[in-house]
Amino acid sequence: MDALRSREFPWAGRGDGIFLNAASTGPYPQRTVETLAEWARLRATPNLLRDDVQFGTLARSRELIAWLIGAKTTEIALAVNTGYGINVAAFALPLSPGDVILTPDLEFPANVYPWMAAARMRGLEYRRLPLPDGVLDEDALLAALDDPAVKCVSVSWVGFASGYRADLARIGKVCRSRGIYFVVDAIQGLGPLTLDVSALDIDVLACGAQKWLLSPWGSGFVYVREALARTLDPPIVSWMSARGTDDFRKLTDYDFTWRDDARRFEFVTVPYQDFAGMNASLELFMELTPATVSAHITSLADEIVTWARAHDVEMVTPEEPQKRAGIVSLRPKNGAAVSERLRAAAVTHSFREGAIRLAPHIYNSLDDVRSALAIVSA
Repeated sequence: MDALRSREFPWAGRGDGIFLNAASTGPYPQRTVETLAEWARLRATPNLLRDDVQFGTLARSRELIAWLIGAKTTEIALAVNTGYGINVAAFALPLSPGDVILTPDLEFPANVYPWMAAARMRGLEYRRLPLPDGVLDEDALLAALDDPAVKCVSVSWVGFASGYRADLARIGKVCRSRGIYFVVDAIQGLGPLTLDVSALDIDVLACGAQKWLLSPWGSGFVYVREALARTLDPPIVSWMSARGTDDFRKLTDYDFTWRDDARRFEFVTVPYQDFAGMNASLELFMELTPATVSAHITSLADEIVTWARAHDVEMVTPEEPQKRAGIVSLRPKNGAAVSERLRAAAVTHSFREGAIRLAPHIYNSLDDVRSALAIVSA
């Protein structure tokens, strides 16, 4: 990883501080910086920016995302953030008045407010499953599905504050067996973990790319299971949601028939330059392999867990490897003061729900993690 850091993250290790906050915003690889600069030049001279380059960039984005998560390109709609995908689920899934939507409590607001709005506007009921210890109790979640009124479950793959990793296979299997729609907010899991949606019972999966995928703000996607996508009406209509709109010579030959794939949910105009930047970052993942990226992040997270156990520091994140990903949240005594010490030492982290949240990535080294932990224990 030393050569990678030198080439793609030349700022890392220069003494300007330690960045352990990928769960908030991921930095760009150097190739992404260069791609965005090139697109800024192209945008300044649109006479040189051909349609095939613009739309070819979006096609490449769908290909890379499909490769990353084990989907078909026809199941991918590009989106500017996670919340857009959750809104697609909240307003497009065929739910009826009185149906119950269930999420765990303490979800990130992007996986809460769309459901609240859908409940109010569609006559649905929105419930939040209590989390007495601040982490998801999957047994309690599955027990709550005994209520036949529950028709949709939406969970974060990895909790933004606790770092708890949900068992998507287990939850999805039960949902599918009971005819319950299963929606996943994947933004804190994709990157630290690998994913194959073809082997899982997920109906809709939403993910912004600006965190662990090291991509620009305004880039992301929503996956909609192929058979389901063909049956849903888009909750917001883009002029390119309809079939035939790729032919700019016949834009007024109106045919109000949806595309037969997930692009019916895609809203244009999207920021082409941001998706070009995302492509550059995802191609780095392709070169390294997602498994290699995941293994490195896991090794650094393991170091934090081992240290916490040895120093008797309370962990919010579960110790078990299968129940966590890249986020490790610690609750040392006087956490606010510890956060200030880290900040003073230029260790970028987050202080969430009373806990120190550390989120290392491929640009971090073991020395980075150990240096930060030494400040925590000071």
